[in-house]
Amino acid sequence: MLIRKLFKFENAHVVRHCSTDRCQYSIHGHSYKVEVMLQSNFLDNGQMVLDFSLTKGSIKEIIDSFDHSVAIWSGDAPDYIADMKKHSLRWVEMPVSPSAEQFSRVIFFMVERMLNKMHFSNGEKAISVYSVIVHETDTGYAQCFKEDVENPQMGLLTPESMIFSPQVKAEWSDPLMWEG
Repeated sequence: MLIRKLFKFENAHVVRHCSTDRCQYSIHGHSYKVEVMLQSNFLDNGQMVLDFSLTKGSIKEIIDSFDHSVAIWSGDAPDYIADMKKHSLRWVEMPVSPSAEQFSRVIFFMVERMLNKMHFSNGEKAISVYSVIVHETDTGYAQCFKEDVENPQMGLLTPESMIFSPQVKAEWSDPLMWEG
């Protein structure tokens, strides 16, 4: 059984080494839509894979970390990274360039990690992330599956490689949500 939850966020980024000068040399933003698809072969006591209200907690909070933030690639020029952090209270530093493809991988990785940390109390079990779709525009999206997250050719993702600004972390209901 699959369930889908839609999230939205506004974000600014630069995508270095892409084909267009506009995107690789200019900070620009998008109104992102993120579809998180969860799967399970079991239903809980309420006959649901997962009550949608439970996704409004830590899963929504971690995706909201990108809202009105600057996404920074840790491989970018050190002076650019320092300037972005100096001039923005909300930023997320990622180990991969913030393309739609990489956003889908990063969000899949983060949601999967959040699911593994969630404490369920209504008979939920064997819930996993099926896929994550990140719509960067109305006409273009990237879709990620588990094998994409684990593909070292696409870049290594670890909890330690994701760095959130103090402002972003201050908004989490659990300050240690991502660490540990």
